[in-house]
Amino acid sequence: MFASLNKQQNKYMKAYIFPGQGAQFTGMGLDLYENSPLAQELFEKANDILGFSITDVMFEGTAEELKQTKVTQPAIFLHSVILAKVLGDDFKPEMVAGHSLGELSALVANGVLSFEDGLKLVSKRALAMQKACEIQPSTMAAVLGLEDKVVEDTCAEIDGVVVAANYNCPGQLVISGEIEAVEKACAVLTEKGAKRALVLPVGGAFHSPMMEPAREELAAAIEETTFSAPICPVYQNVVAKAVTDPAEIKENLIAQLTAPVKWTQCVQAMIADGGTEFVEVGPGKVLQGLMRKIDRSVAASGASFEA
Repeated sequence: MFASLNKQQNKYMKAYIFPGQGAQFTGMGLDLYENSPLAQELFEKANDILGFSITDVMFEGTAEELKQTKVTQPAIFLHSVILAKVLGDDFKPEMVAGHSLGELSALVANGVLSFEDGLKLVSKRALAMQKACEIQPSTMAAVLGLEDKVVEDTCAEIDGVVVAANYNCPGQLVISGEIEAVEKACAVLTEKGAKRALVLPVGGAFHSPMMEPAREELAAAIEETTFSAPICPVYQNVVAKAVTDPAEIKENLIAQLTAPVKWTQCVQAMIADGGTEFVEVGPGKVLQGLMRKIDRSVAASGASFEA
C-alpha cells in the first residue's frame, strides 16, 4: 500500500492536478520552449509524433486555431506534462488527478504512461471524439445553483439522451447529450430554480453515451499501450478514489469518455486521504478556482518554472 494513503501519518501531502479542455490560450508553453532545453526537445519530439507543428499553433495561433480538437487536447497535454518534467526535482507528487483530458497528463506525470505513448493516446482521443461529434449533433450545458440530485433526477425525466457529465464543484454541474434533450433539461432546471442553465459552445456531448463510438476507438488504442505501475496514486474521474493497479487504471480510462467526470468527488477524496496542498500543472487557473469552491481551507496554487 502506498504510504501516501496512510492518513495516520498526518503527513503534509502535495497533490498535483492537471486541467482539461478549455484551458488553452495563445502563447501557451512558449516560455518553457525558450527557457528550457528539455522543454524544447520534448516540444520538437511532439511535432514529429503528431506530424504537424503544434508549437506554431500554440505559440502564435489564433484562439480559433487553438480550438481545433486535433490541436486543443494535445496542446493542453503538452503544456502540462512538459511543465511537470522541467520542474525536475521540485516535482514530487504524492497524489495526482486530472480533469477529463487532464487525467492523461496525470498518468504521464506519475509514471504510468511514457511521454510518447501519452501524446499518441491524447491525439487519438481528440480525433475519435471529433468523429463521434460528427456522427450525431449533440451538446453540453452548464447548470449553476442547484443540488446535484435535482439535476440528475431532472435529466432522468427528460425524453432523449441527457446526463450529468461534469461534477465541477458544489452548485456547478455540466449536463451532456442530444441537443433537444439538453435544451429541454435547461428549461426545466431553470423552472426549478437554477441560477443559470446555459448551453455551452462545445462540439459535442462529451462524457455521455453519445461518445460510445469514440470510447470503442480509444479502447483499442489503450489496450495496445503499456501501462506501468504509478509512482503515486491517481484519483480517476470515473471512480473518484485512489487507483494504483495499472489494469484498473486502464479500465477506468476507457470508461471515462462515456462516464461523468466526478471532479468534486476526486478532490474531496484526495483531501480525505491527506492532501494538504494542491498545485495545478498546466495552462490557466480553472482548477484553482474550482478548488476554492470545493474546499476553501486547502491551499491551491499554480506550478511555475524558473529558468
